[in-house]
Amino acid sequence: MVTLHSEAEEEFTRYFQARPNCSDRDTQNAHQSPVSMTFTPTALAQIDNLNSQLAAKSIFTQAGSDEGLVPIYRLLTEIIGLTAEGDGLHPELHALHNLVDVLRDAGSPFDEITVKSLHRLVAWMPAALEQLRKGGSPAPMQIPKSVQPEVESEDKLASEAKAPAEDAVPETVEECLNFNLEENRELLTEFQAEALDHLLRIESALLVLDGAPTDRDSLNGLFRSFHTLKGDAGFLHLGPMNRLSHEVESLLDLVRNDELLLTPTIITEILRSRDALGEMVEQITRALEQNHLPETIVPVGDLISNVRALAKGDAKPASQEVTPGKITTTPMSAEGIAPATNSGASPVKNVASSTVRVNTEKLDLLVDVVGELVMVQSQLQGSAWELGSDGSPLARNLTQLSRITKNLQFTAMSLRMVPIKPTFQRLERLVRDLSGEFGKQVEFKTSGDQTEIDRTVVEQIVDPLVHMVRNSLDHGLENPAQRLEAGKSEQGLMCLAAYHEGSHLVIELVDDGRGINTQRVLAKARERGVVAEDEILDQAAIVALIFQPGFSTAEKVTAVSGRGVGMDVVRRNIEKLRGHIEVSTTEGQGTTFRVRLPLNTTITDGLLVRVGEERSSLPTIMVQVALRPESSALSTVQGAGEGLRHRDSLLPLHPTTPTIWGCR
Repeated sequence: MVTLHSEAEEEFTRYFQARPNCSDRDTQNAHQSPVSMTFTPTALAQIDNLNSQLAAKSIFTQAGSDEGLVPIYRLLTEIIGLTAEGDGLHPELHALHNLVDVLRDAGSPFDEITVKSLHRLVAWMPAALEQLRKGGSPAPMQIPKSVQPEVESEDKLASEAKAPAEDAVPETVEECLNFNLEENRELLTEFQAEALDHLLRIESALLVLDGAPTDRDSLNGLFRSFHTLKGDAGFLHLGPMNRLSHEVESLLDLVRNDELLLTPTIITEILRSRDALGEMVEQITRALEQNHLPETIVPVGDLISNVRALAKGDAKPASQEVTPGKITTTPMSAEGIAPATNSGASPVKNVASSTVRVNTEKLDLLVDVVGELVMVQSQLQGSAWELGSDGSPLARNLTQLSRITKNLQFTAMSLRMVPIKPTFQRLERLVRDLSGEFGKQVEFKTSGDQTEIDRTVVEQIVDPLVHMVRNSLDHGLENPAQRLEAGKSEQGLMCLAAYHEGSHLVIELVDDGRGINTQRVLAKARERGVVAEDEILDQAAIVALIFQPGFSTAEKVTAVSGRGVGMDVVRRNIEKLRGHIEVSTTEGQGTTFRVRLPLNTTITDGLLVRVGEERSSLPTIMVQVALRPESSALSTVQGAGEGLRHRDSLLPLHPTTPTIWGCR
């Protein structure tokens, strides 16, 4: 390894060490002629979307903090899953993934090198993807030629990072899990849900391997589940879970490398380890649902000793009490939690009975079926009205059916509704971090954070809101000196509010900053050829120009803004949700962004209409007026056909032929 002196050289040394499968010569060649690979438009769109999420997460990263470490690791894993070795993206992604993986396994916060590597990758990805769209090869990330350290093989790096020598693993101390519940509640909730899935996968894989010990897919899936549990448990400082998962992972690594034969004895011990992990996950569940911290210790010392003995080749650990083939695994409950048992005492009550985890695809199917039921109920009511059966038993039964259907529709929709509070909390953290970076004083106020919105909508609205907040902080609010000069207080004000308005959710972001300089926006638009020199626009049309792709009035490019990307993406993402965004501004006083979204994207109230023999449903939000005209309002205009007089206007009427209706 060459001796490096500067901080930049140290950073690039670690980058080289993390790159997979490269020798010195291969590394140099890789930076000269990356191999191109054909991506489908769908795959490129998925990678682009994931990179946008990665960019949003990277805003919160800083050295010494673990904020966003696990989500960033998972996003990198997803992106890597869409790439392959030699495609120009894989080596750069894999390098950063290795750095984050080491931190995650050790439960360490971000260091400065990893944060810089993350920001560099996020900035490099858009240009690389654009080259791939054009059928070319992405230019490699710039690495100084003067830095050419010896690069060790991936296997050696992995063994040093993930499989330390046995004497480096601390001796097991039986202890209660320490959750730090107040600080880690959100992370523990996510970890608990994923841990249940992994426990189910572990048991399923072990049952397959019990009959087919050489099944590589099951073995690799088993290894990945323990590896993920180990890393996440280490990140959350769940010592017993981390140590037990680590030892099982090391044992499985020997099996994967054909250094050890997978025997029924090994499978039995892994099943026992899995049951112990299940008991600890149950303790997490109880803590989350009842704020009941664990009072008992789940013993893992004997399990770790047995796993280590098996890794050394012992045929049967001395402390193993269950013979292979007769092990009794604790059955999973409907919620996927293995109930713990206490010797000599009654079984512990299953605390997860109040909740059931449902696959989102099944939930979406339920909502779709309810939507169809609502339509059929409306059709039945329409048919009954045509028969003139008002006051009949049929009409009364249909009224009852209508009430039940509406209740069912409301319940189905509410299953997908979640409060917007977690999103607001993330934005509050963003304001706090960026205001310090910009040297600005900001008072951030929120209201309506308990307002509920469809889960799909809230997941997709995060990135647009992040862009809006960043722009308000960077372009809108002035620094203290500028505010004093303008006769304002040193501290700027930013308000974020959410409320229901009819069948819509409205999110408002208001600041009392400098406002939008419309003359500057217009001048920039004319400079770019977006607006003709002699074209006259009103203020609303000028403000709308900020949503043009690539439009920016920033004088310099920063890590936050100035690249001309952001507001066009904001509008596009909001329109995908069938919403729209409005902007009102007063120069010198501030700007208001108002986002209007449907409360849900699954069931929409509609007006059932019939034209001739054809029936259709129109969304109620698109219906301006519904009326039953009198015959006197109908008239015929010579040469123009029939018309309907309504509010001093003549509306044309079209004949009910299928060709005009467009149904055939």
